[in-house]
Amino acid sequence: MVKENTKRTIKDWLKVTVLLLDEAVAIALVLAALWFFKISLPLWLAIVVALLLGTLVFVIHKLVIPTFHARQVTGREGMIGLVGEVIEPLTPSGVIRIEGEYWKARSVEGNVSAEQEVEILDLKQHVLEVKRKKQ
Repeated sequence: MVKENTKRTIKDWLKVTVLLLDEAVAIALVLAALWFFKISLPLWLAIVVALLLGTLVFVIHKLVIPTFHARQVTGREGMIGLVGEVIEPLTPSGVIRIEGEYWKARSVEGNVSAEQEVEILDLKQHVLEVKRKKQ
C-alpha cells in the first residue's frame, strides 16, 4: 500500500535541482567545447539533441520527483485499514486471509462468521484486531 504525501518541501526541490544541474553542467561543457574548437552543429542535429534533452528532463520529472513524495508503507502501519476475508469464524479469535496471507485475528465487536469482510484496526503481538467492514 502506498500512501502519498503531496506536500513539496524546499529540500525536495533542491534534490531535483541538483539532479538536473549535472545535466546542465554537461551541456554547458559540450557547448563550450564546441565553441572553443569552432565546431558548428547542423540545425537538425541541434533539434534532435534538444528533443533528447527535453525527454531526459521529462523522464526525470516524472520518475524522480514522485519518489520524493511517495513512501512505501510496510509492517504494522501498512496493515491498518486493509480489508480481509474471514476464513475461520472469529469467536472472537480466528483466522483471516488478507492479500493472500493467512493471519490470526481477533474481533473487537463480537463474533464474525466465515466469508465476511473485516477491516484491520491494529496489530498486537502478531494478532490482527479487526472489525466488520461497513458496507
